[in-house]
Amino acid sequence: MKKIASLFLVSVFAGAITLGAYKLFFEKESYKRVTSEQETPFVTTSNLDTSARGAGINEADFTLAAEKTVNSVVHVKNMTLSKGGPSSIAEFFYGYERKQTPQVGTGSGVIISPDGYIVTNNHVIANSSQLEVTLNNNKTYEAEVIGTDADTDIALLKIDADDALPYLAFGDSDNTLIGEWVLAVGNPFNLTSTVTAGIVSAKARSLSRTGAQSFIQTDAAVNPGNSGGALVNTNGDLIGINTAITSQTGSYVGYAFAVPSNIAKKVVEDIMEFGNVQKGFLGISAANIKSPAAIEMGLDQLEGVYIAGVEEESGADDAGLLEGDVIKKIDNIDISKFSELTGYLSAKRPGDVVAVTLDRDGRNLVKNVTLKKQNTVILPATSFRVKNLTKEDVKKFGVSKGVKITDVPQGYGRYDLKNKVIVEVDGNKISNIDDAKKYFGEISRYGRTSFTMINEDGEKEHMILQ
Repeated sequence: MKKIASLFLVSVFAGAITLGAYKLFFEKESYKRVTSEQETPFVTTSNLDTSARGAGINEADFTLAAEKTVNSVVHVKNMTLSKGGPSSIAEFFYGYERKQTPQVGTGSGVIISPDGYIVTNNHVIANSSQLEVTLNNNKTYEAEVIGTDADTDIALLKIDADDALPYLAFGDSDNTLIGEWVLAVGNPFNLTSTVTAGIVSAKARSLSRTGAQSFIQTDAAVNPGNSGGALVNTNGDLIGINTAITSQTGSYVGYAFAVPSNIAKKVVEDIMEFGNVQKGFLGISAANIKSPAAIEMGLDQLEGVYIAGVEEESGADDAGLLEGDVIKKIDNIDISKFSELTGYLSAKRPGDVVAVTLDRDGRNLVKNVTLKKQNTVILPATSFRVKNLTKEDVKKFGVSKGVKITDVPQGYGRYDLKNKVIVEVDGNKISNIDDAKKYFGEISRYGRTSFTMINEDGEKEHMILQ
């Protein structure tokens, strides 16, 4: 026992000697004394903007924007009546009485004026028989549809409230920056007044092959029920209307898309002033840069919009834009893809003049183009592409009204429809592409449709689709 105690004391003594020697010869002072005679340690300070836009996640304050926004975002309930089909084989063969079944859909909306105007998505209120709007204070009102635009998926509603309502002001979505903090406010899964935060992930994002769309992409969580709700910056300015998500499950997986506020604002102003949307078109068709022909021409790496065609009597035609030109800028805004061009033009009207910077065979040219109304359209139900008649068409076909078929899907190729003029569909006279869109949009795929055409010899032809 004594031997063990002796060994223990020796070990402790040796350890103490070793530790003291290490501190004396090897360890250096790892701290610095700061006295009143010394300067404070040097600290690097960023010269970046420390406002909400430039702030880091620990500095950004979303509370004021959230408080301002939740009171201006409403819950929209869409009640529709659907007619059910036969429930048995007997009903199918011997007939049945169609029963109207009520269905309820929900979404969000944003109050944009103190007297009760509300902007939402067109798909939120589509086919409604009754619309009900609930404010954040739980007051409920019946809403009236003032106007819609299916192309931008924007609709304008109106409620009659007794008092002035809280509302959001439109911000300038063109000035929104990638990486900027944003809030998405809406009613996902009927969870009212829900606020989520994220950043702007991309701008001018298109979800279609044509590139005709131009969304703000964000990683703020958006789910079913958020549609029509607000996307705001940290000042609480409305910079977008939440519209879509990309998901295989139907729920949020990191990608959400909003109609930019500049487009939504222009649609709302047009509906209020004109009753419909006034769209200004350049009058060009762009090349699909993913096609084999485009890749062979080296267009797959193109920065800009390659003009594949110019429509007759369009603003582009009048200004001298040519096939093969590459649009690089519009009104000093850099254009790298078609969705950026369409997004910018979506905020313009017929009659507006835009300065288009072109690359033509390596030379930069600037052309002032006066935008005109849309001259071509793809018709619902048939997918025919038609255009308004030109002066040459009127002279050639001997008609002053109608629309000329410029392209048809492959399935209709055997009917030789191209370059004929449609003057009537199901007994309705066709004057222009607006009429054509309206009446072809009413075609039922379960019914029979007849239309009258004029061929290049001036002869009438009748066709029945069923």
